[in-house]
Amino acid sequence: MVATAKIPQRQLFIDGDWRAPALGRRLPVINPTTEASIGEIPAGTSEDVDAAVAAARAALKRNRGRDWSRAPGAVRAKYLRAIAAKMVERKSDLARLEALDCGKPLDEAAWDMDDVAGCFEFFAGHAEALDKRQNAAVALPENFKCHLKKEPIGVVALITPWNYPLLMAVWKVAPALAAGCTAVLKPSELASLTCLELGDVCKEIGLPSGVLNIVTGLGHEAGAPLSSHPDVDKVAFTGSYATGQKIMVAAAPTVKPVTLELGGKSPIVVFDDVDIDKAVEWTLFGCFWTNGQICSATSRLLIHKNIAKEFVDRMVAWSKNIKVSDPLEEGCRLGPVVSEGQYEKIKKFVANAKSEGATILTGGVRPKHLEKGFFIEPTIITDINTSMEIWREEVFGPVLCVKEFSTEEEAIELANDTHYGLAGAVISGDRERCQRLAEEIDAGCIWVNCSQPCFCQAPWGGNKRSGFGRELGEGGIDNYLSIKQVTEYTSDAPWGWYKAPAN
Repeated sequence: MVATAKIPQRQLFIDGDWRAPALGRRLPVINPTTEASIGEIPAGTSEDVDAAVAAARAALKRNRGRDWSRAPGAVRAKYLRAIAAKMVERKSDLARLEALDCGKPLDEAAWDMDDVAGCFEFFAGHAEALDKRQNAAVALPENFKCHLKKEPIGVVALITPWNYPLLMAVWKVAPALAAGCTAVLKPSELASLTCLELGDVCKEIGLPSGVLNIVTGLGHEAGAPLSSHPDVDKVAFTGSYATGQKIMVAAAPTVKPVTLELGGKSPIVVFDDVDIDKAVEWTLFGCFWTNGQICSATSRLLIHKNIAKEFVDRMVAWSKNIKVSDPLEEGCRLGPVVSEGQYEKIKKFVANAKSEGATILTGGVRPKHLEKGFFIEPTIITDINTSMEIWREEVFGPVLCVKEFSTEEEAIELANDTHYGLAGAVISGDRERCQRLAEEIDAGCIWVNCSQPCFCQAPWGGNKRSGFGRELGEGGIDNYLSIKQVTEYTSDAPWGWYKAPAN
């Protein structure tokens, strides 16, 4: 039974080995499907962060000429490919752990594990390519020559969320290690199991000790001291806008660089020249995939008034056909949200929307066939005005808001009426119109006639309060590199600016 499922009982992964947390504390792992505890994770604190950062600092340049930071990219690529192979080997076990830990449907969790392996492979290739990018010449005036070196930025703090526990971690771990950085990973305390298993994989394939360290624990006890640590050279964070603000403040005293991928309230704009069933499926997928817990969820539907009633009626019918169940059940398409806290937060959003005059067309409650678990039926809300909380704030759950528009200009204005700018989507049979909206919507990712596809080959990140910096893609490794110029004076003649003193 799921309720009695056993999970690996890990310690913190520091300097290539398992270590009990300094204060000996552990946190319960709650299965969101059953609301039962299925194990524990270590609760790291500042003492453990200090040890992990020290291990990463030592590994950066442990043995001059043979250390991680100075090793050829091809050497680092071998380790990344070995990790990728183990991820493939352990795919089914990792997917099951992910489903137990965060409620993600098993099919989606298995899909994530494919992406985890692919991400390591992708950045292994970029580690090798980095060798060829070194020492690029810069054209200078006569008597000077210059070349550029791309060097790892140093020890990096990687703080990651619970909606894609292992995949979001790997989006940072893989390029950081490919670049020659050493890292301390702090996953969300709500879903850390697969990140700890990454430590076991690193130990199995013989990753040099200290290159990757994993400290689990509460945000204020482990994440905060990590982001402010004086021996950390960079912070990369994915999570909420509020926490992103705190990380910027923590990094400011040492002026360490940060990259932030924060929240979103992304629009999906559907015109009246579409195949309605195809558009309905993409609209629902764009909001309800991963139990609605996606920072890029296209949770604001802007629908052309000419097809609004038919479209919404069809969406309601489709949503009632979505299988909401234990994520380990075959065919599950919507599992529980990650925690009781998140469950209550989503219910409050829906209640507030109703009190403000919105109409809950379907969902917003626990399915009748499920007595336990943090389940919320797919929810569709209409009669929205743009000042409502449900329209403006990120819900992070399976809740879709609907608003009609009449003109393309109105649709663009509504799409951009948000503090966020992570993603947006447009669905139309008019390719020129799609191109216009792709240019006009202020977001880092735009999808045309689809929603939510994500590939490690393409850069990812947002604008405005959705953060800054881009992960993945060809430039993903550059987040973890510093450029050094080396300029040489090549003439035998004196510089001649000052006169030598008389003898």
